[in-house]
Amino acid sequence: MRPIYSTVFWLFFGSSSIALFPVAVLIWLVTAPFDPRRRALHQFTCFWASLYTWLNPAWPVQIEGRDKIRPDETYVMVSNHLSFLDILVLCRLFKHFKWVSKTENFRVPIIGWNMRLNRYIELRRGDRASVVQMMKACRAALAEGNSLLMFPEGTRSPTGRLREFKTGAFDIAMDARRPILPIALQGTHDALPKRGFILRGRHPIRVRVLDALPYADFAELSSEDLAARVRGLIAAELEESTAAGD
Repeated sequence: MRPIYSTVFWLFFGSSSIALFPVAVLIWLVTAPFDPRRRALHQFTCFWASLYTWLNPAWPVQIEGRDKIRPDETYVMVSNHLSFLDILVLCRLFKHFKWVSKTENFRVPIIGWNMRLNRYIELRRGDRASVVQMMKACRAALAEGNSLLMFPEGTRSPTGRLREFKTGAFDIAMDARRPILPIALQGTHDALPKRGFILRGRHPIRVRVLDALPYADFAELSSEDLAARVRGLIAAELEESTAAGD
């Protein structure tokens, strides 16, 4: 049954993307002159992404701590990374952000086109010039009042275990003096692991927004120490939830 279930999901994913992309283009055309941050388009993108968990009973999503995200604040949001589903689930927060994503995602027809319309930020992994350009784009996005969403592990965990955090997101937060908002994800690896397109059975998914770290709390730390500290906060949350049987 899983291959049939997976085929139905990916057919719906593709057909709905074809249907919804023209709506995204229309929103972009209408709002771009007075919405340079693409807030309206991002909210539509969050709706589009949320459809795939809303309409899938095998992926019940529990979100905790959304109220900790202040609408008047600009964050560097950092999350662990388990699956392709992570960004779909994080869109369920319906909070404004610019997603920092690998170049390959921008090359996907329709999905990548919509990412460019949203002015999400591209990164070519392993390319130093691209990293420098990404950092520059992130600083500009923060200066415009956009939060950032970054996965500091750099890539999805193939095992579901938390990997070491790279320092890029933390360098940006320190340079811009913006608060860091840690987010702990669980369940997406079990629903759709890194390799393959066969969906697994019913797997609850949990998003937990942790307390923000204001700049004053980490101003004296190195980016390496800050990365380790935030990783520790997310790791502790994941361990606590696992021990509690969530």
